[in-house]
Amino acid sequence: MSALTSPAAALSENEIDQVERILEGKNDEHGGIIVEMSCEPLELPVFASLLKASIAHWRQQGKRGVWIKMPIELVNLVETAVKEGFYFHHAEPKYLMLVHWLPNTPNTLPANASHRVGIGAFVLNEKNEVLVVQEKSGHFRGTGVWKFPTGVVDEGEDICDAAIREVKEETGIDSIFLEILAFRQSHKAYFEKSDLFFVCFLKPLSFDIHPQETEIEAAQWMPYEEYLGQPFVQKHELLRRLADICAAKKGKLYTGFSRVPVTTDSSQNKTYVYANNF
Repeated sequence: MSALTSPAAALSENEIDQVERILEGKNDEHGGIIVEMSCEPLELPVFASLLKASIAHWRQQGKRGVWIKMPIELVNLVETAVKEGFYFHHAEPKYLMLVHWLPNTPNTLPANASHRVGIGAFVLNEKNEVLVVQEKSGHFRGTGVWKFPTGVVDEGEDICDAAIREVKEETGIDSIFLEILAFRQSHKAYFEKSDLFFVCFLKPLSFDIHPQETEIEAAQWMPYEEYLGQPFVQKHELLRRLADICAAKKGKLYTGFSRVPVTTDSSQNKTYVYANNF
């Protein structure tokens, strides 16, 4: 059964008669409480009583936001929670997060993550050739357009590491990250979320290409001027602007943002600040 605890003294005798336990949770840093339900089955009537008693208890404690992490095994309990005022905040493969703002004040609970982060990799060798691919699926499938390797940053992955990984996955080329050259923000993409796309400059460490069979139709080293001369690149304002930045970098007329490793104050975890040389 879910982790439960006896009700606080603030509950009325009638409520104690109805249920001897309430849902157990952990206080957060903002005056709220987080409840993590276990995966063990729980009968609907029992959960309904527990939830009602718990809400009454949390209100008397002055709690603000209530978060219930509902594992997928307990999906049958979601409707009961919604009827008590909870709503969907976000979902992951194995759980659904439900939230409820208790006080009669404006809701200040943070919204779900609003952006997806992607990378494009500008990989240039000493022959002034750029690494390009043709994709088997997506917007560019069957168009004959050669493009930079691109991909999505995984959860917990740094932008610099994502660029190296995507280049390796799509082309088999090993590389090192040098700089972020530019980034673009767009909106209403990928399930109505916004999108941040970082163009990264990388140096190749290997040169023999082995295209990813499932996603990449072809990959090659292409003279940069040939890439730039593609009609699609010339007609697409964003790609043309990014190509100009890459050309300026190639000519040593532009400096992007290098990674600077730092340690956060709250933990010893390493992260990166991306900045110009100073």
